[in-house]
Amino acid sequence: MELNNIVETEKCFEEDSKQIDSPESLEAVRLKYLGKKGKVADIMAKFREVPVELKKEFGQKINTLKSKIENCIETIKESLAEKATEREIKNTKMFDYSLPVDTKTGSLNPRTIIQKQVCDIFKNMGFVVEDGCEVETEYNNFEAVNVPKNHPARDMQDTFWLSNGQLLKTQTSAAQNRIIRTYGPECKVIFPGRVFRNEQLDAKHENTFFQLEGVVVGKNVTVANLIYFEKAMLKALFKKDIEVRLRPGFFPFTEPSYEMDARCPFCSGRGCHTCGGSGWLELCPCGMIHPNVLKMAGVDPEQYNGFAFGLGFDRLVMIRTNLDDIRYLNSNNLKVMSQFKTKM
Repeated sequence: MELNNIVETEKCFEEDSKQIDSPESLEAVRLKYLGKKGKVADIMAKFREVPVELKKEFGQKINTLKSKIENCIETIKESLAEKATEREIKNTKMFDYSLPVDTKTGSLNPRTIIQKQVCDIFKNMGFVVEDGCEVETEYNNFEAVNVPKNHPARDMQDTFWLSNGQLLKTQTSAAQNRIIRTYGPECKVIFPGRVFRNEQLDAKHENTFFQLEGVVVGKNVTVANLIYFEKAMLKALFKKDIEVRLRPGFFPFTEPSYEMDARCPFCSGRGCHTCGGSGWLELCPCGMIHPNVLKMAGVDPEQYNGFAFGLGFDRLVMIRTNLDDIRYLNSNNLKVMSQFKTKM
């Protein structure tokens, strides 16, 4: 009697499965046959009533029925999914990728524009442009630029440390050792990049910002060469001669070290909002490369010397655009960003 029940259930399922045309009807059929109160569960509940001599045959047939229903439902499920995808593709409006782009809907970040302009200027002066790594070793970021462990200069930079002992570079100077080793004792290289410091965010400070590092190594390199390249860059960038001055500074990787200021190009030194009334704009830290840094890069400081400088792209952008909040540069505020594409 129960064996006939299995055959009858199988026939009923075959008929019901032909009517499935949606995920909802599929689920209804699944519950009807495989649910806790479904037909298969009802048949299995009567297993104890089956005569001993038929239990083996009954058990095999009910397992076969259950597997057949499960496989059939899975096949129908996949088929419905394929048909749904086909309908979605058929109803999707095709896009012609060969159509011209509407360039009015977006713009480059002003930082990107400034970076390209500055890199092009230095390339025209014979510099090579290199990339730096955002994740650096402690050695490259500190020791290789003359900042040993426990050096007080490490306290000047709140560093983001990684669990593997590496760090997010705090300065583009972290690439100096690799660059000088790569290009040898006579080179002119700039390397722009993103740097990270655990800063308190405000209108003038960000924890993610962009710098450009430059190094020139050779024989008989002087501070006069440093001043020449910086003035040439500023003249090309601001389209006029810019006066610069050097103030004493301290950086472990340069000796002597300087802070280079530029006479404000907007007020010609008379004092304005951009320069805070001083007539001067802080431009970049710089100086002659420390002999220890040259030694660690495999260069003999008795035969060669050089200078290094760092430019802040964010600083230049704020100067060029009169942008009063650095946080806009990392925002997705297209209304603010797009207005600068015609001012750069």
